[in-house]
Amino acid sequence: MYKFEDLVKIMEMLRSKNGCPWDRKQTYETLLPYLLEETYEYIDAVKEKDFKNMKEELGDILLQVVFHSQIAREEGKFSINEVIDEICRKLIFRHPHVFGDRKDIKNAQDVLTAWDELKKAEGKEQKSTFDGIPKSLPPLERAFKIQKRAAKTGFDWNNIKDVLEKVKEELRETENAIEKGTREEIEEEIGDLLFAIVNLARFANVDPAVALHRTNEKFIDRFRKMESLAEKEGKKLSEMSLEEMDKLWESVKKEERDVSI
Repeated sequence: MYKFEDLVKIMEMLRSKNGCPWDRKQTYETLLPYLLEETYEYIDAVKEKDFKNMKEELGDILLQVVFHSQIAREEGKFSINEVIDEICRKLIFRHPHVFGDRKDIKNAQDVLTAWDELKKAEGKEQKSTFDGIPKSLPPLERAFKIQKRAAKTGFDWNNIKDVLEKVKEELRETENAIEKGTREEIEEEIGDLLFAIVNLARFANVDPAVALHRTNEKFIDRFRKMESLAEKEGKKLSEMSLEEMDKLWESVKKEERDVSI
């Protein structure tokens, strides 16, 4: 069975003078799409409880870590061993209740309470409320994190009814922009509307990314059923009128309601 050291050596060989032309050509930037793709594929595997794919996708993610580290080593920046050393030190430092004598940290909430204190000790104290929120996060997730951070300072709505009113206000402003505004104004108002809806989800203790993911999958499932119904009629959806497709859509929804009764 191959070991971690073998993976490091294989990557060294792939990046060497006599290695693979494609691997030699890669940079931190060109590899980013693969890192994101492999991460999302692993998330899918976890949600589907597909352990075979989880194993494979974790390997693909690990490859990305080793790949980036090999490039950094070639540039004299850092090595994979330094990456491992740093995360080990961080884990030990941030878990003094396991590796030290912090007996006051007894449960998960205590760990969260001590987290900021430990980060300050590392010299990573936040100067701004929003420090540490990655700019490259998908916008929906980033909006959710921004709002949670702001709420911690007390800058928040009093109740969910106020949030609902804000959503309605932003919807009205979006309607006005669509009627009279420029493309930039419409874009701004739609952004404000989405931000308000994310706030609504937060107040309802719902992760907006999870909610949208469920709706995406529901839409795909219903659309595929529509395609099947159309096929039974000897047609393709692209050949049907919008009215005919609406009837199929309602038929699929009715079937779902009947099954749930």
